[in-house]
Amino acid sequence: MSSTPAQPGVPRGEHPRPQFVRPDWLNLNGEWQFEIDTADSGLERGVRDRDLPDRIVVPFAPESQLSGIENVDFLEAVWYRTTVTVPADWSDRQAVLHFQAVDHDATVWVNGVEVVRHRGGFTPFCASLAGVAEPGEEAVIVVRARDTRYGVQARGKQSQPYFNADCHYTRTTGIWQTVWLEAVPVVHLGRPRISPDVAGSSFHLDVPVSANKPGWKVRAILSDDAGEVVSAEVRADLDLAPRLVLPIPADRVRLWDTTDPHLYGVRFELVDADGTVVDSAESYTGLRSVSINGQAILINGKHVFQRLVLDQGYWPESLMTAPSEEALVADIELSLAAGFNGARLHQKVFEERFLYHADRMGYLVWGEFGDWGAGVAGTGDDNQQPTASFVTQWLEAVERDYSHPSIIGWCPTNETHQLLHDKITQLDDVTRAMFLATKAADTSRPVLDASGYSHRVPETDVWDSHNYEQDPIEFAKQMAGLADGAPYGNTGGPDNRPISLAYNGQPYFCSEFGGIWWNPEAAKAGTGSDADSWGYGQRVKDEEDFYDRFKGLVEALLGNPLMFGYCYTQLTDVFQEENGIYRFDRSTKLDVDRVRAVQIQAAAFEVASE
Repeated sequence: MSSTPAQPGVPRGEHPRPQFVRPDWLNLNGEWQFEIDTADSGLERGVRDRDLPDRIVVPFAPESQLSGIENVDFLEAVWYRTTVTVPADWSDRQAVLHFQAVDHDATVWVNGVEVVRHRGGFTPFCASLAGVAEPGEEAVIVVRARDTRYGVQARGKQSQPYFNADCHYTRTTGIWQTVWLEAVPVVHLGRPRISPDVAGSSFHLDVPVSANKPGWKVRAILSDDAGEVVSAEVRADLDLAPRLVLPIPADRVRLWDTTDPHLYGVRFELVDADGTVVDSAESYTGLRSVSINGQAILINGKHVFQRLVLDQGYWPESLMTAPSEEALVADIELSLAAGFNGARLHQKVFEERFLYHADRMGYLVWGEFGDWGAGVAGTGDDNQQPTASFVTQWLEAVERDYSHPSIIGWCPTNETHQLLHDKITQLDDVTRAMFLATKAADTSRPVLDASGYSHRVPETDVWDSHNYEQDPIEFAKQMAGLADGAPYGNTGGPDNRPISLAYNGQPYFCSEFGGIWWNPEAAKAGTGSDADSWGYGQRVKDEEDFYDRFKGLVEALLGNPLMFGYCYTQLTDVFQEENGIYRFDRSTKLDVDRVRAVQIQAAAFEVASE
């Protein structure tokens, strides 16, 4: 597997799409012109067509320190402007302008021409510059990003009130992931879907092409450290996405798992009728399977207990954007050091560089959408008011991340607050739509309809619950109902009415628990009021009390042979939420070896399978 080096001197200069890399690309991160448009009147006032007074460091959001702006007020609209010269040696190709993520509603103009619009703050979009900015020409790029406080949109954990509170954090507006240019032939490859087939010791590849040319072919070459393993080619003139199969010789089969995260390299080529390679890209993949047997989720046919941690993906100086490539790696290393083997990537579609490192480090992850906080601020309406736009945005995320072996499950929605009613609501419709859309887009992974509360899709692959009971004895009692077919999590509304359809024997895990509230400095000083510190339940008295509580809560789940995993809240403190294993700045907060010792005890789920 090849690795593309970062472009020097550029903030977050790494290639943002490591699973589909063409040789010629240009990172556009760095200083851009910037202006806050308080009333979203900039288009009428001519902001699009003039220089902007301020400067911002892309890809960091204007609310963050690293952006150089650090304005945490509500930003109704913001404008960006930069000028770049399209490389002249791209003369036989077109430039494609990519945005990895812009929050929330983006319009992009190049040389005064609108080239793309996109809604959704978590997923990438792009536009061809053919006919607008040709190789050797300047491209003046202008971006307007709108991020209203009052509209229904997927925010994840971004705070709707002005101040941060509880588990709601500083907002992110505008560009917050890499912006880049790529040289692409007029007829070119689309991003492939790579499906591992462990039973058949092979990979199945769906490779879109932009046009079907007579006599053209798509070729794929699989490799490992010893060189080429197998190759295949197929006609590219009959199907919109030609399909190839790469059977792996028995002596070169090597599975991907948590102890041996083996990755194969894959090279994709588009070959014209004369045998010339017109387009090519480097990728990688891992051979692993996910299956369900009764209440067990199996990886490569084996019982692997999922010791997951809730990862919010925030940093003090850069918010939802990792401050550096090293920071992404460090978070996985910190998690592994504490005894976790994976994460629930919570209420945020993480940047793809994170998934690349999870792939190569054998780190299990559940992909999730940032659907939370979708109500309208100040109205008193329910937290969740999803629209059809959520389905669109979520499918973009699934398509982007489909081929990553580290992803072993999907979670489209989180903590949907609803009771069983006589009528179907819009929330029911969207929840079911997101579940069905996920299953249609990916048949290879389990899908959890809605994490934590209301399970309203009868055929959901997985059941779960969120339980922040802090007394280990009471927690163990509450979680013991799985053996009787009545797991925790189906009541909680008025008069203890059901919030979910009846449990039907699906695999089950407690996907949020713990959240133990602990701030050592506040404890030493005898301070730490609820105004500046928050966590779940009664905070522990001292560090020993933390270890006792942690041990009791974890062992209640490790000892259940019917539970395939858990997810502890959380990896780090985040602003005022002080319940992390580590501090917000990732410094040491606890004796990590003691935390790890509790978690690496044998899980009954794994022992029962032996």
